[in-house]
Amino acid sequence: MTVELRHLRAFLAIADEGAITRAAARLHLTQPALSRTLRQLEAHLGVRLIDRSTHHLQLTAAGRAFQPRAAAAVTAVAEALDPARAGAWPLRLGHAWSALGEHTTPLLRRWKREHPDTPLQLLRVDDRSAGLDRGAVDIAVIRGEADLPAEVNTVVLLLEPRVAAVAADSPLARKTRLTLGDLRGQSIAVNTITGTGTLGLWPADDTPDDTVEVANTDDWIAAIAAGHAVGVTTTATAATYPNPAVAYIPLVGAPAVPVQLAWKQPPSHPAVPDFLTLARRLIPTTRREKP
Repeated sequence: MTVELRHLRAFLAIADEGAITRAAARLHLTQPALSRTLRQLEAHLGVRLIDRSTHHLQLTAAGRAFQPRAAAAVTAVAEALDPARAGAWPLRLGHAWSALGEHTTPLLRRWKREHPDTPLQLLRVDDRSAGLDRGAVDIAVIRGEADLPAEVNTVVLLLEPRVAAVAADSPLARKTRLTLGDLRGQSIAVNTITGTGTLGLWPADDTPDDTVEVANTDDWIAAIAAGHAVGVTTTATAATYPNPAVAYIPLVGAPAVPVQLAWKQPPSHPAVPDFLTLARRLIPTTRREKP
């Protein structure tokens, strides 16, 4: 049997929805037709992808391993057949927040001058790999640690100092610097998807009592601006997300955050090596030492 895109789309819909009924409705198929398509894919691969033993379907270990590959394949075909991109092959740079901070604009401008025939697309993707796992980007900016597959290469580009983010009318905003101890009595805003300011920064026996969990940077900033919480982030956030209702204060005693560039090997775009060379050339080497 020849596997087609419909087989991959069927699997991905079932994985996303967790139920044949919802996945069939999403794809405008009957349930028997969708089940048959899934069985054909599993027969071709020789593995069970979905555990059907419970009412809410679960991915098997093989299914979890296959999911990012299937997503990457579907994305690659969509990109290749997009009429808007027929005349150029853009290099896609993914980030979850702040891109490369203060270095973003100089890098984009320099790339346009030196590589005018290869557009550079900056894409915000709210997941830990900034879209790299599912093939949505060619290079990803990743802050902190990430569980990346073996075929992904990384290079630490720079270290970003930590800052505290507090409401502009908070008494904490009047201080010239803060420590983690100063924040302990506050609710901490935590981006559970891509954030680096987690409770793990505090000693295990002295962590803050309350958190406000959010799923993206916009909601994180909104919670802080409203005075519902304080947050821990890096200088890149202060440069990229200035807000009159939020004060960014240097945070002493907290470890800097490594900023990595990550890409798959072999690269999904021939210009990946050129981008890596340019990024390392523009960002001072004195700030690229590994922690």
